[in-house]
Amino acid sequence: MPVYEREVVVDAPFEDVWEFHSGASGLEALTPDWMNLRVESTVGPDGEPDPDVLEAGSRVESTIAPFGVAPRQRWVSAITAREEGDGQAFFRDEMRAGPFPEWVHTHSFEAVDGGTRVHDHVEYELPVVRGLFGPLGWVGFEPMFRHRHRTTKELLEGEQ
Repeated sequence: MPVYEREVVVDAPFEDVWEFHSGASGLEALTPDWMNLRVESTVGPDGEPDPDVLEAGSRVESTIAPFGVAPRQRWVSAITAREEGDGQAFFRDEMRAGPFPEWVHTHSFEAVDGGTRVHDHVEYELPVVRGLFGPLGWVGFEPMFRHRHRTTKELLEGEQ
């Protein structure tokens, strides 16, 4: 399966960066406007609606309409893992329904000199011709993740 990776160091404390990425509000803040994201619902592992923290077992149901030119697409993600300890943390979301045949996104965070390293690792398959054009996913992912990392820096570095 093709892999896309990108990382950035944010000049902000590990705890602040981790907390920011722990809920649906972080997803909404970091998704580029051109994706036209709407979070329709979030449910915690115990069925609680709108949890503050998306723990393992949580689900996020959203819709997207990239550039507003196509019908809205449903995207359902499940948080399948979440761990924190000793200046390191990660969570993994897996697409359960949506535009990709496969999508596994691991978000990693590490306290480093100068702040917090944020690392995104995405394993994916593109729709239609499975695997054939997988490496070309970079073309679409790069602007989105560049925006996410730039916005993370703007929002969290400005709070200090």
